[in-house]
Amino acid sequence: MRLGIIGSGSWATALAKIVTDNGNTIQWLVRSEAIRQHLLQRKHNPNYLSSASFDIQRLQLHTSIVEMVAASDCLVVAVPSAYIVDTFKELDPAALEGKLLVSAVKGMVPDKNILLNEWLLQRFNFPLSSYFTLMGPCHAEEVARERLSYLTFSGVSEERAFEVASYFKTWYINTIVNADVLGVQYAAILKNIYALGAGIAHGLEYGDNFQSVFIANCADEMAAFLKKVGVQRMEVGSHQGEDPVTHKKDANYAASVYLGDLLVTCYSLYSRNRTFGNMIGKGYSVISAQLEMNMVAEGYNASRSIQVINQTIQADIPIASAIYRILWQQLSPAAGFELIEEVLI
Repeated sequence: MRLGIIGSGSWATALAKIVTDNGNTIQWLVRSEAIRQHLLQRKHNPNYLSSASFDIQRLQLHTSIVEMVAASDCLVVAVPSAYIVDTFKELDPAALEGKLLVSAVKGMVPDKNILLNEWLLQRFNFPLSSYFTLMGPCHAEEVARERLSYLTFSGVSEERAFEVASYFKTWYINTIVNADVLGVQYAAILKNIYALGAGIAHGLEYGDNFQSVFIANCADEMAAFLKKVGVQRMEVGSHQGEDPVTHKKDANYAASVYLGDLLVTCYSLYSRNRTFGNMIGKGYSVISAQLEMNMVAEGYNASRSIQVINQTIQADIPIASAIYRILWQQLSPAAGFELIEEVLI
């Protein structure tokens, strides 16, 4: 299977490292000819994870998405959700026919407030049966340092998800497979919002004691939202069975892709959402924080998208709502967290 990666940021670069370390050759769509030439000459991304060195013989580098898609059987999408529409704009509606697509996107398509698979269905009539997700907990910086990490692959067909996952399993990456395609996407979106909130709390100089209560309540709120969208197996400590091949327990809400990703994104200094929130808590405006970071914090746009979606779902999400008001409605961080304090249990 010819694997292609779309994106040249830190997460895309980390995924390119994983797949090539596993002995595969990849088609890789990068943002510019300058990045392409730098990779060919210097064997690393000039802008992100420069410590990750590549075997150039395993890279087929492209700056045209049309050419890259034509040369690939399976596409891994690793660009921020805000750039999805622009990234795919040159593709013909039939360009993805017969392809597999793996989403490593941890946000919603802004303005449209829909998941990537929903947008692909609208734009390309792309079937959910050919769509897979690749989620954490896994920070790109630790991949570059080859620190043991876990990736979860979800697909309607777990058998095909196992096949996709096999391209990413290395001595420093373990892979997990489940069938919860929609749930893992919503979990990834929500955890970014809560991590942004954890950063705001840190910027406001709340301590570890408060943070532990805050994150525990975020976990509860996230589980309630996931139940509303139909995710099963939310009960911690309860397992329906085990994998007949690996004999691992069946995943529940305590699994890495749900609770684990929430925890690491809220606590890790690598978390761009936590960093963005910390700046907001310290008094930066949204615009100034964005300029200072020069990276996309998915939780910002996601906070608005979730509010729109929740008008239909009607989950009880006061923490996410307060974070939304801080980011989009000029509620002061201090006032927003006074509201959050009132709902914590």
